[in-house]
Amino acid sequence: MLYYLFQWLHKIGMPGSGVFQYISFRSATAFVLALFVSMFFGKSFIRLMRRKQIGESVRELGLAGQSEKAGTPTMGGIIIIAAILLPVLLLCQLKNIYVLLMIFTTLWLGLLGFADDYIKVFKHNKEGLSPRKKLIGQIFLGLVVGAVMYFHPAAVICEKATEAPVLTPVESALQVENQENAQTPKIFGEPHQSIKTTIPFVKNHEIDYSKLTRWMGDESGKWSFLFFIPIIVFIIAAVSNGANLTDGLDGLATGTTSVIAVGIAILAYVSGNVVFANYLNIMYIPNIGELVIFVSAVIGACLGFYWWNCYPAQIFMGDTGSLMLGGIVAVSCIIIRKELLIPILCGVYLAQSVSVMLQVSYFKYTKKRYGEGRRIFLMAPLHHHFQKKGMHEAKIVQHFIIISLLLAVLTVVTLKIR
Repeated sequence: MLYYLFQWLHKIGMPGSGVFQYISFRSATAFVLALFVSMFFGKSFIRLMRRKQIGESVRELGLAGQSEKAGTPTMGGIIIIAAILLPVLLLCQLKNIYVLLMIFTTLWLGLLGFADDYIKVFKHNKEGLSPRKKLIGQIFLGLVVGAVMYFHPAAVICEKATEAPVLTPVESALQVENQENAQTPKIFGEPHQSIKTTIPFVKNHEIDYSKLTRWMGDESGKWSFLFFIPIIVFIIAAVSNGANLTDGLDGLATGTTSVIAVGIAILAYVSGNVVFANYLNIMYIPNIGELVIFVSAVIGACLGFYWWNCYPAQIFMGDTGSLMLGGIVAVSCIIIRKELLIPILCGVYLAQSVSVMLQVSYFKYTKKRYGEGRRIFLMAPLHHHFQKKGMHEAKIVQHFIIISLLLAVLTVVTLKIR
């Protein structure tokens, strides 16, 4: 809303109002505002939850320090949601399809997680929302995101022009500056709908999902949505559940997600900037810069929440926050056409999910074959395995955050290593 106000002020010639036209300024402002809201609203929210005696009922798992967490306020994801949406509503172009999609993702998965937390806290049902209902909610979101990315006319990309010269960043910047319309620069072709995505570590690093239907004689790819949308559904469900599993130690989900979000912000910025897209030889995505502002708000919200959530946690985010953050990460990567980088960027999420799947599968297999279930890890998800080995949870969190940082750097580096 402030964006539109300052846009109007800029048109009537108010000095300094043009600064709101810059993605970098609005992103920095969104980060600071989200951090401020998360920290100060978080303090009031924690007091309210303690006064109402709305706390977490911790299931006994035989872990060190677990009993001390009983009664800790939960549903802290509400803080993160508020800290994200306020800067976004003030600073983003609300007509942008990508911003609208991210707002919908935040609210939808936030409500899904809230329903789970509500059942656990107020209905005293430790199981919460059934896995089937959670999955149905995630599938619905995947269908919406997939349909928008496939059918919406604003979800477009620009590819390098066939005979475009290879320009230095300075040359391409001058070329863009001299054009009337920088959205369709000469070094790139016209914006068009596409379901191409980036493949890491490959020279010709793009793949078109429409090729999956060639065996059907579908040369034009008109039926490719039958494959594309289910892939999107799978990605969103997998990443969202991975973030949910990661939320098991004080500050683990917030710390790792904030690092992942920084990586996404960098990828989104270079994809929406003509100069960097040309220099890195990647597809240019018009109007994707607004996503940088949204993700900057996510980073600020996560760090502000981490202030209260780091060991010893004064509040838990609950499924209200973890499902929502995982969904934001997944949808952001899909929007910037970098979803195949998720296994690298979200390596911590992946490790947590794989550890659970391996543990459950091996337990069932050995129970059927030997009559007794055996385990690969002392406990799953993976962070509990290290807890069982005697490592302090604060140390585990810091190690996982460092690993996330290394993976984020590797993800960005893939833009040049291919």
